Amino acid sequence: MENREGIAQTIKQLRGRLMRARWLLPALLAFFFLAALAIHRFDLLDLYVQLILMYVGINIILTLSLNLINGYMGEFSVGHAGFMAVGAYIASWLTVRVFPIHLAAWLFPLAVFAGGLGAAMVGLIVAFPSFKTRGDYLAIVTLAFGMIVKSAIENIEALGGPRGFLGMEKLSTLPWVFFWVAMSVWAIRNLVYSNFGRGVLSIREDEIASDLMSVNTKEVKIIAFVVSSFFAGVAGALFAHVLQFINPRAFDIIKSTDILIMVYLGGIGSIAGSILGATIYTVLLEVLRPMGIWRMVFMPLMLVMLMLFRPKGIMGLKEFRWFIPVRDVFASMRWREKNGDSQ
Repeated sequence: MENREGIAQTIKQLRGRLMRARWLLPALLAFFFLAALAIHRFDLLDLYVQLILMYVGINIILTLSLNLINGYMGEFSVGHAGFMAVGAYIASWLTVRVFPIHLAAWLFPLAVFAGGLGAAMVGLIVAFPSFKTRGDYLAIVTLAFGMIVKSAIENIEALGGPRGFLGMEKLSTLPWVFFWVAMSVWAIRNLVYSNFGRGVLSIREDEIASDLMSVNTKEVKIIAFVVSSFFAGVAGALFAHVLQFINPRAFDIIKSTDILIMVYLGGIGSIAGSILGATIYTVLLEVLRPMGIWRMVFMPLMLVMLMLFRPKGIMGLKEFRWFIPVRDVFASMRWREKNGDSQ
């Protein structure tokens, strides 16, 4: 009886602490956005450091989007670089060939959104045949898709063919990258903790049982895949306007492998894991740059070691409390209180 009262008291304290901390996340977001604006406007950081921060942000978007498929839904996609390429080329085409030059900066958000939308439409086309099958076939289809996109771009002269496409202004800035990172975290967090997200998680646990419980697994898979493709396209659009030059080789199987490493390094089924995985991997690549080509050997070796000693990654299936909706935290607390479980 005393133990149960102690648990109830602990839960009450946690509940109060959680309610007091609700304002903290919006305040931090506002602070970091203002900091990004100040850094960009007044060059408070070295341009190289700003570039690395933008790469970190773009990789967070890519990792989150792939984690939705591989981590939360339990499928295995390996062609994310293809969707990134679609977004990159569509956004670049719009800012270079369609939008007036003097309005390109103002219309840049529209170009990024169009890049994401184009990637989402291609994702829809890929998803229909892919999800008619189960198991590892999605990996084969997405791998083939990535190769098709690369080969197609190499043979389209209007996009520069194998030489690449250039002429974009440096429109991706730290505030814009931060904005899209916040948007992707917000969208994917709300999606995975919604009723639709329960369907996504149920597919990962047991697709047949999920089907029997009236979850339209095919529809859920397709929608999740389209959302994932959209954010990959957004990341591609931002990436193109950081580099100001893209070519098909930038979106080959090595790029898809990089995104996979970031997902499994940070941990499957975790927003915090995606952020950690993308940040650690991007920074490590820069730190190891003096090693030259050998760093590309070291990083896959790191993945192998991770699979051997921590297969779920750093945050596998765990989440920072900030990313969990209050109603879910309270529901968990009530369940523990009812069952007398303090863990």
